[in-house]
Amino acid sequence: MNTIIEPTFIQGEIIAPPSKSLMQRASAAALIRKGETIIHNVGMSNDDTTAVQIIQNLGATVNFFNDTLIINSNGFSSSNIVHNKYINCHESGLCLRMFTPIIALHNEAFVINGTGSLLNRPIHFFQEVLPQLNIAVQLNNGLLPLKIKGSLMPKNIDIDASIGSQFLTGILFAYASFVQNDTSCLVKNTSLTIKANNLKSKQYIDVTLQVLKDFGLPFPENNQYETFVFHQHNIPLQHNSTLHYTIENDWSSAAFLLVAGAINGNVVIKNLQPHSLQPDKKIIDVLKNAGANISFQNNDIKITKSSLQPFEFDATHCPDLFPPLVALAAYCNGTSIIKGVHRLTHKESNRSKTLQEEFAKMGVAISVDNDVMKIVGNKNIQAAEINVHQDHRIAMATAVAALQANGKTTIHHSEVVQKSYPMFFKHLQQLGANLQESFS
Repeated sequence: MNTIIEPTFIQGEIIAPPSKSLMQRASAAALIRKGETIIHNVGMSNDDTTAVQIIQNLGATVNFFNDTLIINSNGFSSSNIVHNKYINCHESGLCLRMFTPIIALHNEAFVINGTGSLLNRPIHFFQEVLPQLNIAVQLNNGLLPLKIKGSLMPKNIDIDASIGSQFLTGILFAYASFVQNDTSCLVKNTSLTIKANNLKSKQYIDVTLQVLKDFGLPFPENNQYETFVFHQHNIPLQHNSTLHYTIENDWSSAAFLLVAGAINGNVVIKNLQPHSLQPDKKIIDVLKNAGANISFQNNDIKITKSSLQPFEFDATHCPDLFPPLVALAAYCNGTSIIKGVHRLTHKESNRSKTLQEEFAKMGVAISVDNDVMKIVGNKNIQAAEINVHQDHRIAMATAVAALQANGKTTIHHSEVVQKSYPMFFKHLQQLGANLQESFS
């Protein structure tokens, strides 16, 4: 599908979509938890539905009712009856990294695969860590498909988490599941030791730990993000009563709409929790530093077009903000600086390179020096033919930048937004954006 966008002043109100990061974690927690879980405000992105398909394959019973998901599970352990030992994570990096250690709790062999860009993402982590936990691992030259056979036995281990937090999230979920089913493993403390200063995206670990607590699952003590220790006193009492959990709305997706309002709009983005643990909430700090006209009322944010100033921001722990921030910087009066470029290499595309290539077509000069990206604002953004490189966030960033370009911008293969924000272009239309979609 192609989407053609003409310059438009947008205005109106939009409810931010549910967080896929929380939806995927909640799906994993509902699989591990024993009993019935009712999840409200369910997301329907490709990554969300992938997580639901995985827990169904692993034995959970799932029923949909509008935006509510009812999940029944007996927990997950080596004795579970699974429906499919071939697990497809499609293009979800979080599903791959989070569910693999959980799946490794089982004592049978599994094949874990994916599609699209996920096939090109390195996963040496599993080969380095899982064998320490009694798991046989076979990779395809460091890539998918992945074959594992367990079952996982927790122990004190050191993990290099320098490539991100998602692998650690998977280990924490697996340990929580094991501890729930066998508390005798805590005669001695079971701990995960992270090499000092190596953990990236620390706030996503905060999100993981909060989900474990919210679901009544065993959770570790966090010692300054260096060690994570499961103690006997952090094992909640087991109960099988129904648990209700509501997915927060998504700051990552909302970031694009907020930037759109700052560039050429007068919009209100609703239902964003100001005290959320989601790291992409930092978009507000950047918008303020750039001089955006922004105001707050409860969980709603109003943002209007204003003269934007260059900003400096370290996105090391929230790299998904790079694309909307580049769109914002394109309209700032000067050169903006974003740090943390090393976090962009193994996304859906090599985002550092992709952002440079596609925004260059729009007349925006972007340079990279080691870990620093510099974006030179341009008052005359050019209409262009955009190649999204199979990357949903590139599609959304260029669409936002197109709202005040000097003509029609065509975004090819714009359907990639289904991965995280299926309603993105519909929401832009609801805000008055002049856009057309075609399948030619």
